[in-house]
Formats: sequence, C-alpha cells, structure tokens
Amino acid sequence: MSGPERTANDAGSAGDAPTTATVTAGTVRELLVDLVSIPSPSGEERACAERLAEFFAAHGREAWLDEAGNVRAPADDAVLLTSHVDTVPGEIPVRVEREDGDETLWGRGSVDATGPLAALAAAAVETGASFAGVVREETDSAGARHLVETRSAPGAVVNGEPSGWDGLTLGYRGLLSGTYVATSESGHSSRPGNNAIQDALEWWNRVRAVFEGGAEEWTPVFERVTPKPVAFDGGPSADGLSVEATMEVQFRVPPALTTEEVRELADGELNGGTVGWHDAIEPTMGSPRTPVARAFRAAIRRAGGEPRPLRKTGTSDMNLYADAWDCPMVTYGPGDSELDHAPNERLALDEFDRSVAVLTDVAATLTEADG
Repeated sequence: MSGPERTANDAGSAGDAPTTATVTAGTVRELLVDLVSIPSPSGEERACAERLAEFFAAHGREAWLDEAGNVRAPADDAVLLTSHVDTVPGEIPVRVEREDGDETLWGRGSVDATGPLAALAAAAVETGASFAGVVREETDSAGARHLVETRSAPGAVVNGEPSGWDGLTLGYRGLLSGTYVATSESGHSSRPGNNAIQDALEWWNRVRAVFEGGAEEWTPVFERVTPKPVAFDGGPSADGLSVEATMEVQFRVPPALTTEEVRELADGELNGGTVGWHDAIEPTMGSPRTPVARAFRAAIRRAGGEPRPLRKTGTSDMNLYADAWDCPMVTYGPGDSELDHAPNERLALDEFDRSVAVLTDVAATLTEADG
C-alpha cells in the first residue's frame, strides 16, 4: 500500500475532527503478534509496514507508505506518535508462553521496537493522533531523516522505544562514527619504525586515554564519551608493497559535548593516518517539565505506577527529531531494554497492555489540550 508523497505537514485540515475508533485489547495483541511474526530487518520492512498500514485502514484512518518506506497516518498533529518498523537481524521463534496466568511474547523485535510500535499505533487510532512508523532506525535512520525533511514540526513527539510501562526516557547520548585509514611502506617486521597497523593502534590508545582518562570513576556513563572500535582490517596490500590498516570507530557523545568537539579531540591525537567522519548525531536531553512529560507522569500514576525518568546511553531517532523540531518530546514504550537485540528477546503482554493504556491517556490529554 503506497501513495503520493505529502508535503510540509501530515496534519489534517484545520477544524477537521480527528477520526477515532475503539480498538479492543485482543485486536491490539493480534496486531503485535502479526508484526513480530513478519521479519523486518533494516531494508526489508515493506511487508511489516503494509500490515501496519492495513491496521489503520481497517479503523477508518488514511495511511500510506511514503517514498522512504515509512508508514504515514496523518491526523491531529498536537502530538506525533512514532516508532521504527525495522529490527536487527536474528531469528527467534515467535510464540506466546503462558505461566501462572502470565503471557509472554517471544520474537525478534518484540521489545525493540515492535512492541512500542504496535502500542503507539493503537493509541493513535483510539485518539486520532498523528502517527508515523519509520524505517532503518537500526542502521542509518533513513526513515526518520526523510520524515523531518518532508513535514513540519508537530506540537509534541512521543518516540517509541522500550522504557518499561512506567518509565519515560528524556535523554540520549549522541553518536559520531568515523573510518580511520593508514598506509605505510612494507618492510621487515624486525625494523623498529611503526607500520600502519601500529599507527592505528597507537592512535586509538591515545584517543581512549583522552576520553576515558578524563572521567572520574563516579561519573555516570550517560555523562561520559564512550569510544568503541567496531571493526578492524589490516595487513599487507594486494601487491605486497605496503601495509594498510582500516578501523571503524564510534563515539557516544554526552549532552555536555557536541559531535564536533569530540571530532576535534580525536583528530588532535593523529600521528599518521586520517579519519573520515560521518553519521554525526547530536545528543539530546529534554526537560521533565514539558507538557508531554507531565502528561506521562500523570497517566502512569493513574495506571497505578510510579514514573521513572530515564537517560539512555545509546542513540535513537529522538536525537534527530530534537535536532530538527523545536517541540517537547519523550521516548516511551513497553519492554525491558536489556533485551534489545538479545537472543532471548521477549515482552510480557500484561506490560504491553498497560503501555497501550498509558499512551492512549497521554495522546488524549495532548490532543484535547490542543483542541
């Protein structure tokens, strides 16, 4: 199911009454199981996105797949409910296990982030809020980048990622990625001078010392720069005349710094080799006093919980939304984030039901306040 690209803003016309529909708990659970059962690794989301669009159409809402593959279901733009359709690779047999009256859904994406995606979709249908399911969050966030390029800012954003039904995530560290490349003349390994592999390793050790040596033991991880090599390749060139080294590196960036400041510090340690920098995503830290954060605290308490404000050490599409749109936002969704990408990824269905209730309460509060 696809349609023409919309422009500027996905919201309905001014004065239009939002289309709402009742969604039963059984229907929402069926949607969740269907979405988890459809493999949707980054770049292969279409079948899952089409099932999601069909859910909206079945409840009287216009929905289409845009040119990036995102599911767009425009409506009341007081709040945009959005999560990602894609998952990381890995097959986990999809099943619902029952024990002592509790039900748990196993499957890739049940936590990250198909559970939040399905819960947000249900809340959007119930309240008439705008919705977007975006693609490729697990790789290059192409869906979120396309979304911010093709619509204006909503009144608020709820981004779907696992926080637990009683948690709300206010901040994420940023991300800076780069590729280090060095080349040296080939020579006997007995010679004392550095080859390209040594240059690469020495650069990385100096970089680690800059960022890890400057952090006190008691400094929370969220407030530190975390340097991490994610791939390395080195050895003689194909013609045997040189030694080559390539290292893929990532830095998680706390809100106290910018990606540019981290880049400059890393570049300052170069002594041979170069770094090509790419995929710079700025950190974000929202206020707990915004209307959307207050709505979540009140909804969680009405559901019998005690709100837990969270800061995540990773990066999400919320970073991109915060950089592009000047509006309040929170990340929320059912699931234990410790199970993200794990071989035992699973979601308690009672927690999923609670999160749907909280999200519906929050979306209703925000759309009514805007009315």
